[in-house]
Amino acid sequence: MSKSNYLFTSESVSEGHPDKVCDRISDAIVDTFLKADPTARVAVETLCTTNQIVLAGEVRGPDSITNEVLEAAARDAVRAIGYEQDGFHWKDAKVDVYIHKQSADIAMGVDAAGNKDEGAGDQGIMFGYACDETPVLMPAPIFYAHGILKALADARHSGAEPLLGPDAKSQVTLHYVDGKPVRAASVVVSTQHGESVDQDAVREIVRPYVLKVLPDGWMCPEDHFYVNPTGRFVIGGPDGDAGLTGRKIIVDTYGGAAPHGGGAFSGKDPTKVDRSAAYAARYLAKNVVAAGLANRCVIQLSYAIGISKPLSVYVDTFGTARVDEDKLSDLLQQLVDLSPRGIRTHLGLNRPIYARTAAYGHFGREAEADGGFSWERLDLVEQLKSAFA
Repeated sequence: MSKSNYLFTSESVSEGHPDKVCDRISDAIVDTFLKADPTARVAVETLCTTNQIVLAGEVRGPDSITNEVLEAAARDAVRAIGYEQDGFHWKDAKVDVYIHKQSADIAMGVDAAGNKDEGAGDQGIMFGYACDETPVLMPAPIFYAHGILKALADARHSGAEPLLGPDAKSQVTLHYVDGKPVRAASVVVSTQHGESVDQDAVREIVRPYVLKVLPDGWMCPEDHFYVNPTGRFVIGGPDGDAGLTGRKIIVDTYGGAAPHGGGAFSGKDPTKVDRSAAYAARYLAKNVVAAGLANRCVIQLSYAIGISKPLSVYVDTFGTARVDEDKLSDLLQQLVDLSPRGIRTHLGLNRPIYARTAAYGHFGREAEADGGFSWERLDLVEQLKSAFA
């Protein structure tokens, strides 16, 4: 029997965290290729350290996208985050590009040919999750951890908080009573700051943003509100710690409240099911919960490289379902073609919409008019309700 009264913690990191800088650059490169050719193939990793950016991977796309274009995309991404520091500056950092053409062996397995449909870009398992803890159907700890850092970043970008730097982390621990979150037990925020400000001042800068994000009455006790616990955070970003693409996969998804298949998202075009199938699984799970068919829902999809259809579709509602789970699984597969091509077509994923996903989570966001975050749409709700009326 699952526990009903407990503490649960999730963390988030800001767009200026070294790993997130790398995710942003890698996704900016994906966008660069998809803008030029919606059928481009991209698998690019980024390494960042003190005034150094290294790009590596494989692509298939227009010859017009040269190393110089890729370098410019990397610099633009760093500038958008806000790095203009001695140890990491969008203009001064050295950019090395080690990107080559996609393997012919991989292309042969993935491409459609004759009677063969387009196959998955790799084997693997992907999970999607939704629950009724927040209005966006995300687990509450990761939702509020993201919200705190996004509020601080917006204030920094607007000029309202010029003493804050781009690098930051948050961690939110919530009390659950009868399985529902009721208040914060502790909040941790570490944020980069200027030389002129001390720990106490940073604490008071951060406090109103935490209070704004948490529901009324949810603030943790004062002695469990930790801001810059080391006392000083001036040196940050890639100058303070090296970053790599794909190292914050739990931050990107559900904060540990749901399983993760292990594959990262950033730097990958949507033929890679690590990305597209995880988006599809979230889309299905969210619509199930939004339709009132369950309070919680996790969906697992599995694929084999070169094979178009998923090898398995698993649905678990943790005993909260109001309908038959086997029938639900069958219906979801009827509503959405879960082949790589079917997912990309249904969600419109062959677009330059990925740089915006690189920080503050890929899920729990608003679907956008240009197709961004299309997997957050609720356009299956009425069909699901009707099927089980």
